[in-house]
Amino acid sequence: MRTVKATAAAVTVALAAGAVGVAAGRFASGAALTAPPGRPLPTEPRLTVHATAAGQIALTRALATLRPGTYGLAGDGSHAVIGPVLTTANHSADTVVRRLERVTHGTLQPGDSVWLTPNVYVGNPSAALGLDHADIDIPGELGSLPAWFVPGARDTWVIAVHGLGTTREQAMNVMGFLNRRHFPVLALAYRGDLGAPRPPDGLNHLGETEWRDLDAAMRYAVRYGAEQLVLLGWSTGATMALRAAQHSGLRDRVSGLVLDSPVLSWETTLRALASARHTPSALLPLAVRAAQGRTGMSPDRTADALDDLTVPTLIFHGPDDRVAPWALSRRLADAHPNLVTLQPVDRAPHAGMWNADPEAYEESLRRFMTPLM
Repeated sequence: MRTVKATAAAVTVALAAGAVGVAAGRFASGAALTAPPGRPLPTEPRLTVHATAAGQIALTRALATLRPGTYGLAGDGSHAVIGPVLTTANHSADTVVRRLERVTHGTLQPGDSVWLTPNVYVGNPSAALGLDHADIDIPGELGSLPAWFVPGARDTWVIAVHGLGTTREQAMNVMGFLNRRHFPVLALAYRGDLGAPRPPDGLNHLGETEWRDLDAAMRYAVRYGAEQLVLLGWSTGATMALRAAQHSGLRDRVSGLVLDSPVLSWETTLRALASARHTPSALLPLAVRAAQGRTGMSPDRTADALDDLTVPTLIFHGPDDRVAPWALSRRLADAHPNLVTLQPVDRAPHAGMWNADPEAYEESLRRFMTPLM
């Protein structure tokens, strides 16, 4: 009788531990699967505004605030644009002083909590950049997908797709560059974005199903005059571009890919985001299994990306990316030396390659796009 009771107790403890493990894995997976667009990723620190003055702002000293380049500075109800660190300013041991380019909306006060974002422009292409644009709706698998269309004279269209932690406003970083070269640009909001359909399970699939919304945008572009397509994606938007180039019925129309910080291993990215939320390393495998169970996603298909690439591809990626490993982009470039150009960007955050050095980024983009005109 004692043996039976001991066995039952052991089974109960094991079941309870298993239930706790499942719950913990489910919670940890939420760092990636429920990341809302336009909110900071857990890898991005919250910063404090310490002071502002004419043309400058003092922020919490951190690796993020020491990065080179130009970034959006977002807060709850505010947005500004900051430039490089001011080497001639008075920096304290706890602060970094950067150039304050402009306050787009709201105010910045000492004590405000803010974060860096790749989104330098907010609003729409007409208001932010002075570009003529149309607000359009693209028929998608789950319903109508909002998009901006900026017209251009060429019959090669660029379809731009944002990734984790950003919105379609990120496409405006390069929209002026593309417009000056007369490329029509379609910037897409996809499932889970504001104004777009909600995914059936309410979860982000890290590009593994969202690519079908990009496929819908490709069909729209071809229906309205595009002869060739260049797919430009950041983060999971780059994943979507790769999947579309592999699986879309219009993949023969894709003449080039531009991938910024591509998520080539959803499992690795999920682990990175969960770890950034201080998930114990022992629970990270549970987070991956929980994500598979919640979304039905297959195990990593990195090998597919390596094997199936068939079009010229430009990759911007940095060794300091904490969300999508640089090493996988390096592998992709090594596997296709005649197709892939890898442009390394030092000291840049995930999907912030343009921000770190806009001029160098656009020059690389110009060289890549010129033969595709």
